Amino acid sequence: QVQLVESGGGSVQAGGSLRLSCAASGDTYGNLAWFRQAPGKERERVACLYLSTGSTYYPDSVKGRFTISRDNAKNTVYLEMNNLKPEDTAMYYCAAARACFARYSDYQYRGQGTQVTVSS
Repeated sequence: QVQLVESGGGSVQAGGSLRLSCAASGDTYGNLAWFRQAPGKERERVACLYLSTGSTYYPDSVKGRFTISRDNAKNTVYLEMNNLKPEDTAMYYCAAARACFARYSDYQYRGQGTQVTVSS
């Protein structure tokens, strides 16, 4: 079993920054992704980190603004979000699986989420 706990969400103005944390405990996992879901919209994968290689994935909507990274000593994965836009407002979730799947439902382990609100 892997437990994931997100933190770091909050409210910021457009152009601001936030850093989300996902603290992992329990068994080892292969890859970790961040997803987000805004009201009335589908859940969207915004970053994935291949822990074995350090490779990353970002969709075009966040590329250049979001960065996923990890601190092995703290067993924590971060999502650094810069130049935030109102359309980034959503609940953000971290999830772990053996591959960087596109669908949230394919991730075996998931956190409870942390809210990010960006005002214009």
